[in-house]
Order: sequence, then C-alpha cells, then structure tokens
Amino acid sequence: MKAQSLITYLLLSTCLSGTALAKDISVSSPDGSIRLVVNPDLTYDLSDNGRLLIDDARLQMTFQDGTIIGYGSKIKGSKVKQKKESIQAPFYRQPRFETTYNELTITTDKKADIIFRLYNEGMAYRFVTHFKKPSQVVVSEVADFNFAGDYPAWLPYSTNDKKPMAMAFQATYDHKPLSQASDQLAFLPATVDCGGTKLTLMESDLEAYPGMFVKADGQSLKAQFAPYPTAFDHYAWRVQRYVTAAADYIAKSDKNRAYPWRVVGVSHKDTDMPVNNLVYALASPNRIGDTSWIKPGKVAWDWWNDWGITGVDFKAGINMPTYKYFIDFASKYGLEYIVLDEGWYDPKSGDMLTTIPEINLPELVEYGKQKNVGIVLWTVFNVLDDKLEETCRKYSEMGIKGFKIDFLDRDDQEAVEMVYRIADMTAKYHLFIDLHGIYKPTGFNRTYPHIINIEAVFGMEEAKWSKVDEKDMPLYDVTFPFIRQQSGFVDFTPGGLRNATSRDFQPVYYNPMTMGTRCHQLAMYVVYDSPFTMLADNPTAYMREEECTRFMAAMPTVFDKTVIPAGEIGKYIVTARQKDGKWYVGGLTNWEARDLTLQLDFLEKGRTYTATVMRDGVNAEKNATDYIKETRTVSSNTQLDLHLASGGGFAIIIE
Repeated sequence: MKAQSLITYLLLSTCLSGTALAKDISVSSPDGSIRLVVNPDLTYDLSDNGRLLIDDARLQMTFQDGTIIGYGSKIKGSKVKQKKESIQAPFYRQPRFETTYNELTITTDKKADIIFRLYNEGMAYRFVTHFKKPSQVVVSEVADFNFAGDYPAWLPYSTNDKKPMAMAFQATYDHKPLSQASDQLAFLPATVDCGGTKLTLMESDLEAYPGMFVKADGQSLKAQFAPYPTAFDHYAWRVQRYVTAAADYIAKSDKNRAYPWRVVGVSHKDTDMPVNNLVYALASPNRIGDTSWIKPGKVAWDWWNDWGITGVDFKAGINMPTYKYFIDFASKYGLEYIVLDEGWYDPKSGDMLTTIPEINLPELVEYGKQKNVGIVLWTVFNVLDDKLEETCRKYSEMGIKGFKIDFLDRDDQEAVEMVYRIADMTAKYHLFIDLHGIYKPTGFNRTYPHIINIEAVFGMEEAKWSKVDEKDMPLYDVTFPFIRQQSGFVDFTPGGLRNATSRDFQPVYYNPMTMGTRCHQLAMYVVYDSPFTMLADNPTAYMREEECTRFMAAMPTVFDKTVIPAGEIGKYIVTARQKDGKWYVGGLTNWEARDLTLQLDFLEKGRTYTATVMRDGVNAEKNATDYIKETRTVSSNTQLDLHLASGGGFAIIIE
C-alpha cells in the first residue's frame, strides 16, 4: 500500500466506530489535498492543503411534519469507503473517464443519511431519506457556504428584479469581494477565489426538486430555493407558462429518495476549471440505453441572422424557398442540420401540431433527406409538454430529428419535473433535444445523453441589442468557460462574420455584429463544449467567405480528448481537443491584445504534423475581420508564437 493511501486509510478508519461520534469526523480526497471535517453538530469545514476555506457551514432540511435532518439532528453512526468508477460519457468532453472518491455516510437519528464525497476535483454532499410516511413535504433547505475570508467572487445575478427566480439564467458575472456583492439572487455555477484555490458552487442530479440560488451575506453565500408552484397563467405571445402563486414550502417528495448533490468544485489551477467533471460524475447514469441513434453535429440557424439571405429571387423569411436555401447551404458545407426557429407554427396559438400555411413540413423533411440534412424544430417547453406523446410520435414518424425547446425560465420543482418528463418521451421516440431558456446543467445530459446542448449562457444573441459599455462580450467569452462550462454544455451559437472592434461595434438587430475578431469566432468552435453547435450567420454571408466557412464546417463537435494548455479566468483561454488522430486548438482573449507562446507538447512524440493556422491579421486592431491563414509543419517540440489582437483569437487544425 502506498504511503499516501495508508495515511488516508488510517484517517478514514477512525470514523468507522460509534465511539467517535462525539468527535469531529474527517475524510480526505484520494490525493490527500482536500480535507473535510464534519463537526458533531453537523456543520462542516473544508480545507485545501491545510488551509481552511469553508468554515462551520450549515446543511439542513426541514420537513412539514417537523423533522429536521442535518444541523439540529444527531449523528448515530458513520462509515467510509473508497470507490473507483469508470464512467461512460457519450458526447461529453471525452467518451469515458475514470474517477476515484472517498465516500463518508453519516447516519442521523431522523431516519436519514448525509453522504459526503471527496474527489481530487472537489467535495459534494446530499441527503438521503428513509421515512415511513409515503410522502413528505420539504419546507426549506439550508446550504450555507461560509468562506474563511472576504474573497472575490464571480456571481451571475438574476435579470428579473421583480421575480428573481423567473428568468433565462443568462447574465454576465459581477466580480467583487463577497462583502461588496449586490443584495441580489445569483444563479449557479458561481466561483469564489480563495487565493490560489478557486471554489465553484454547483449542483448535480437535480430531479423532482427546485434548483439552488445563492445570495451573498458578509463572507458567506447562502442558498435559496423557489417555492412549489400552485397556480399558473400564460403569456399571450408564445403561450409560455409562468407561475402566479406558490406554496409556503419548496418541494413534495417521496419517503425514500436521494436529494440533489451540493457540489463544491476545487481548482488549484485555472486550467483545471473548464475540464472539472464533478457534475457529470455525480449525475444519475444513462436511462435511455442505446445511444447509437443520437447524431450530434453542426446546424445552420435562421433566427440570429433574421433569415437574412440576399441575392435571391424570393422574399426571404419563414417559407419554403428560404428553408430549402438553408438546406442547400448546409448540404454544400457538410452541416448535419438546419433548425426552424420561432415562427414555423403560430406561437400565439400554442399549437405546434399545425404549421403556418407557408411551411409544408413533410416536403421540407423529404428535401432535407435527399440532401442528407436533418430538420430540428423550435418550440416552447410547456407547449410541447401539453401534448407530449402525440407531438413526439407525429414528428418522429415524419422524420424530424429533434427539438430546440425554449422559454422554461424557472427551476422550481414543477419545472424540473417537466424537463425530465420531456427527456423521457423524446428519448422514446428517438428525438434529440437542445434545451434553451433553461436553468444551468445539473448532469441531466449524463442521465439523458440525447440532451446534446444546453443554453443557460449569455450567448451571442445578446450582441443584437447590447452595447460594448453595457455588456463586455470578449470578457465574458474568456470567463464563462472556467465557471459555467464546469456544469455542462453551452449553446453559445457562434459563427458571426460581421466582426467589429470595441470602437466600431454597434448592436444591429437584422444584420448583427460580433464583438471581437473573425478568429475570435473561429476559436469558439474549439473552446466551447457544444455537441450540437450552430452557425449563427446567414448562408449568403457564409458563401461569400468560403475559406472561413470551410474551416468552421471542418470542426467536429464531439471529441476523444480535451485539455487546456493555458488560460487565466477573465483574461484568455487556450483549448486543445483530439478527434480521430487530429488535434483542434482554439484560443480567445478579452479586449486586451496579448502574445502567447503555445507549446504543442500534447502531440504524440516522434511524429510530424501539418498545422493549418487561422490567426488575427496584422490589421485586425482596425478591421476585426482581418485574418491570416498559414500552414506549418509541427511536432510535440514546436512552440507557436501567436499574437492575439484586442478581442482576438486563433484556431488551428493539426493533422
């Protein structure tokens, strides 16, 4: 037995008997760096390499019958075991990965357990109940994260001041010390910089329970949860369902169940953050079985460019000639799909079983089939849910490949249950789904691998109406991969070709620009985890830019390996991914121009490769569309010196 393993074993063994119940119970991560101490009152402390980071944190659930588990209950026993798992991860950052953790189970006097897991990547805990009553009502949950100092935090605040738990989960980050944080609800994930170690708060395996928000309170972040909804109404435009009344409790539960994991990701280097696997590893395994029918890929998107094709002899819009043009474009460049976004059915009707007169959907599906291009349909969550099986059966039989589902905009228990219900039914009919207007990922893409993208990101659509001094997109572009991407996929919708410097950028609705350079856009296809990724601009613009379009179209969306060679949160990021022997490398910077030296030591030693490099042109500081394409012979010993313009980037294919 290795010395470290022996020390860990001896440490864990002290927890196994009831004689130690009046004392602290300790457990460490497999590598010994992270240490959890559970106190006799069922608070906990978390330290990293001997330095206290979270101090005396409370965890508690209160039920309607007066039962309290966690803080306020008593410890009856505890046990520890070490586990190793091999996790199959279709369409994830890599197809499989190994994980090892030490698991501490604390039995309380209230017919409930609290399970802690210590990974090298962080800590997680959950409640598990074994009640006799057939059902329980959860009045409240306490999850206090009391930090040992007034550390800087990245918090994404709710964008709805009146109803803060009802919004699209899309916001830039406010970066301030905890004591200076706004008195607003923030959604997850959220990151706190503890000085050399960054902690990211997340949750996993969220099912039949409301999602977690946090609010700053001094040096703490304290959890809040949406109450259980009791009445609803609908907005007229899209027949989108919203909550009008709620109960004085947060959840209805079965007597015996496991509750969501509360996750604290621990990162010693910024480059570890985008590839933290905790949320995926903690989620429930695949429930749909065979995944061979699921085909990720790239998709031509109509909405961002406002159906903006030109130079044709028909009126562009939501009609057959326009979508056949999109299909022709997708076929020419090898894109697997097009999406019919809002408008293919009358959104005011709330009837997605009936198309508008301008659309003949069976004809369009057949035309796409001839061109090897699949059709994906946009809809609203509750509109699909209202006639769920009928809709899935109809469109599956017609040959539709999947749904882009939008405007849930909440994560109370009823909303979360809707997501799982839709996931079950769409899987039954072999329809993949892209979730928009949705709460942050909580591992449901492991449970349902046909969920192949998720929004919950301040995506490129915001460029249509945001000014540079209002929303700093290049800053956000190099911040969220370190935070939000820890929890799962991001449907950011890149690919804009009207690129602008910070001085020139203006929000333009019909012909939207992007903040930053052309190569900034190209790099997104590598940097962002996105198995179903869109080309957001219009086909006419793409066909005028043959070189860049071919480069985007050549990018895979699912990879065999992902590494982060370099990066610093809020400043820049470099991502390298491998697929079928080729490497794809992308780099992004904020508005600060910078020079990077990229060491290609992730390549196989002893081999030479050809690298196709797309990088910012010498005039990109004035004209953000300027780029240079060059070809080089490289090896694992090669260092590439790259200049990134303000708001710039680079993308490389190595084969």
